[in-house]
Amino acid sequence: MTSLDLAAGERVVVKVGSSSISGERRGQIEPLVDGLARLHRAGEVILVSSGAISTGMPFLGLDARPIDLPMQQAAAAVGQNVLMNRYQRSLTRHELVAAQILLTASDMDMDSHRVNARNALERLLELRMLPIVNENDTVATHEIRFGDNDRLAALVARLVRADRLILLSDIASLRTAPPDEPGSQPIEHVPYGDPLDGVRLGASGSHIGSGGAMTKVDAARLAADAGVRVTVTATPLFDRLIAGDRLGTEFEPNPTPARP
Repeated sequence: MTSLDLAAGERVVVKVGSSSISGERRGQIEPLVDGLARLHRAGEVILVSSGAISTGMPFLGLDARPIDLPMQQAAAAVGQNVLMNRYQRSLTRHELVAAQILLTASDMDMDSHRVNARNALERLLELRMLPIVNENDTVATHEIRFGDNDRLAALVARLVRADRLILLSDIASLRTAPPDEPGSQPIEHVPYGDPLDGVRLGASGSHIGSGGAMTKVDAARLAADAGVRVTVTATPLFDRLIAGDRLGTEFEPNPTPARP
């Protein structure tokens, strides 16, 4: 497995999926924040957090992710407030302050919006805040139905020229085939440009989240193209990963990236 081998002063973007921090797993917020605080002490960290819709669902009496867009937007409006409150309560234990940044894919497509987002994130990092980025699900249309925060995390990592991107979800590593199939093996290392021939990747099996193995590979490649080293692993393994244990799937970065 791969080792994170963090260097002092690195800029790290961490993405966590909805299924890792909502419902019965909301207790994982505390150890996640402990890890973020450790990264913050060593360098700079940005969290890209899914979970607004899934966090808001119980307050609207929903047992499953809603299908219609207005109900998704309503759940996001309720859940975003609750989710940020949970993060801040946990961060207060480390005397850290969260800064909320809500983005849509179109913000990354428009030069002025992209520059404004970068400037805001850079200033927050200078001020030693902990930015928490999420897709603006309350106003998003196409993105809320088909987008995913793996891609958003990769775009943020590119935007701020991060050294590393850590994609956390409910899988310990990517595999050559679905884990219940004979011969399925964990993928420990992906050289830059490796097409992963013969690897069969599936979609999300969660009734809460929207991402899957394929979205993580696409996001990892997007970030790696810009010179960002990427690790994919499970949220409960986060503390061990940043402590130096060899875990997850690591994507090598482009050795000669064209930095913006």
